[in-house]
Amino acid sequence: MLNQEQQIFEQIKKAKNILITFNKTWEGDAIASALALFLVCKKQEKNVEIAAEKFNDNAIFNFLPAYDNIKFALDISQNFIISLNTDRAKVGQIKYNTKKDSLDFIISPKEGVFTHDDISSCSENFKYDLIIALDTPDIESIGSIYDDNTDFFYKTPIINIDHHSNNEQFGQINHIELTAVSTTEILFNLISEYSENLIDEDVATCLLTGIISKTRSFKTQNITPQSLAISSQLIAMGADREKIVNRLYRSRSLNLLKLWGRVLARLTSSPEKALVWSILTSVDFDKTKANENDLTEVIDELIMNIPQASIIVLIYEPNIAGDKNKTQNNITKALIYSIKNINSLNLVKKFNPTGARNFVKIQLNKPLSEAEPEIINTIKEGLSKLPQ
Repeated sequence: MLNQEQQIFEQIKKAKNILITFNKTWEGDAIASALALFLVCKKQEKNVEIAAEKFNDNAIFNFLPAYDNIKFALDISQNFIISLNTDRAKVGQIKYNTKKDSLDFIISPKEGVFTHDDISSCSENFKYDLIIALDTPDIESIGSIYDDNTDFFYKTPIINIDHHSNNEQFGQINHIELTAVSTTEILFNLISEYSENLIDEDVATCLLTGIISKTRSFKTQNITPQSLAISSQLIAMGADREKIVNRLYRSRSLNLLKLWGRVLARLTSSPEKALVWSILTSVDFDKTKANENDLTEVIDELIMNIPQASIIVLIYEPNIAGDKNKTQNNITKALIYSIKNINSLNLVKKFNPTGARNFVKIQLNKPLSEAEPEIINTIKEGLSKLPQ
């Protein structure tokens, strides 16, 4: 009997067309995991594609091999085929008429006669016959890739690989390792046990990127001897550690550093520092020439430098650098990142958030001065109701 690890690669071996997808929040571990597995499947000469909702396209990882292969939507339309047996008659002319509730095909025989028994129909199967979801605690976190194709997800086998303790085990095969620091760590073990030859320099770089991103370059408290040992092996296999660290942590633009300074200047926290937040105005974006896409990196810095925080919030006016249209002064947006298995979606559900459990976006049709206390008070109230 095959163990779970063997079952995963047996399913990959049997599949003709594979879809790899991941959490729509585009965290580094998810992106790196998907790209590593994509490259491994390509080495096995499989037809494979990656797709993820463009909720938070984390372009800081665009240095990774095969990054440009990530798609933002699926084309899985099923064709309906009507067949006509031409053994007893030959087709002379084909016409069709479109009516209110029907489409009529008019087929004139060149010779012979067509009957009802000559007609058959069928629906083609979906384009993909296997889905692999990575670093995704629940199927809804896949976002529009799932929401727009629910029938496809229900009818197609799913392999679910993750390390989160709140994973809902939505796959037919669920490979969840709670002791792993990252999903890339799990993939390393799976791939190396199956065939270490599949890990070349590009695959090793992707896998190491996931571990470095998850541990903030080995600075977080969740680092383990196992993850350090795997990182060492990946470097020996050709992973470009210098490139990874330079791109993720040593290449902050001057604009981003200026924006970071403004965030720090207004940084506020609850007494126990479980909740940390800051605000940014449109003037801050204008003066620093930064934009909304830079905020993910700002949150990463806050996570790395305030390890005791459970919730990190950035509240900001949506006007970005170069935007001369100041008609959005009564709109406020916020990014909310939660740690330690706190569900951000539940905390701010009154604001109709978009995103996943640990990272959401909200928008209020109110000026920043009114929106800030409403958002913070709502989060504080939600935190007070959580079990201690």
